[in-house]
This record gives sequence, structure tokens and C-alpha cells, in this order.
Amino acid sequence: MFAKIFLVTTLLMTFGNPSETKSTYHKEYYQTGITKAEGWLHQGAKTGYWKFYHKNGKVSGQGHYKNGQRIKYWHFYNQHRVRTKEGHYQNGKKTNWWLFYDNYGRIHHKCQFNAGIKNGYCLQYMNDELTSARRYQNGKKVKEWFNFSSFRRDNNLSDLR
Repeated sequence: MFAKIFLVTTLLMTFGNPSETKSTYHKEYYQTGITKAEGWLHQGAKTGYWKFYHKNGKVSGQGHYKNGQRIKYWHFYNQHRVRTKEGHYQNGKKTNWWLFYDNYGRIHHKCQFNAGIKNGYCLQYMNDELTSARRYQNGKKVKEWFNFSSFRRDNNLSDLR
């Protein structure tokens, strides 16, 4: 009995557990040969850090996956490498604050999400100045403000963290 346990243990230590598969690095290409996407696959699902590219070779997005779903913080860019949006994913859905940028890389608006649905505040900016604010509950707009004093009067600004 001891000899069988010793043999199985030795084989597992030498060759690994056959039920565990290794992650492999994967690349996809456009027909032009330019990289389209690259990252790790585990049992056919995206995992770990991934990068995606526009047809001109510039990065279009980057972030992490777990079991084929986006997780953690992601960044997205246009074809000129100007940031377009960034924010958190949890279980493949937008969560927490997301920032959206104009063509010059300035914040255009930022919104709070929960499970991919607007839930909380969306703040609109022009030239780095707050121009309007909206409050959403489960994806439905419940209130809108067009000046900062009325917005501040009606809300607890600690909710904006």
C-alpha cells in the first residue's frame, strides 16, 4: 500500500496533475498580419492580462480576464492612442466609477455602474467644468441638475467617492 501511494505521489510531482492544464499565450492577427489581440488562455477561456489592438497596430484596450470575463481595471483608446474610457469590471460587467473622455483626452463624463447598469451619479463636464449631473437607479434616470449649487444642495457629496 505504501509503495502505491509513494509511486502515485512521485508521478504527480514529476509530471503534474493530469487534470490541471497549463495556461498558454495566445495571439490573434488581422488579415494584414498586425496583431489583433494577445493574452493568456486557460482551458480555452481568456485569463490574466490581455491587450487588444486597432488595425493600425495601436492599442485599443487592455485589462484582465478571469474565466473569460473582464475583471479589474480596464483602459480603452482610440486609433490615435487617446484614452476614450476606463473603469472597473466585475464578472464581465461595468462596476464602480467609469470615466469617459473626449477626443482630446479630457474627461467628458463619469458614471457609476453596478452590474453593467448605471446606478448612482453621472457627471457631465465641458472644459473640465461640471455642467450637469444625473442620478440613476437601476438604469433609470431619477433626477437631473444643471448647476452645481442645486446639485450640492440636494446631495451628499460623499456619495461621489
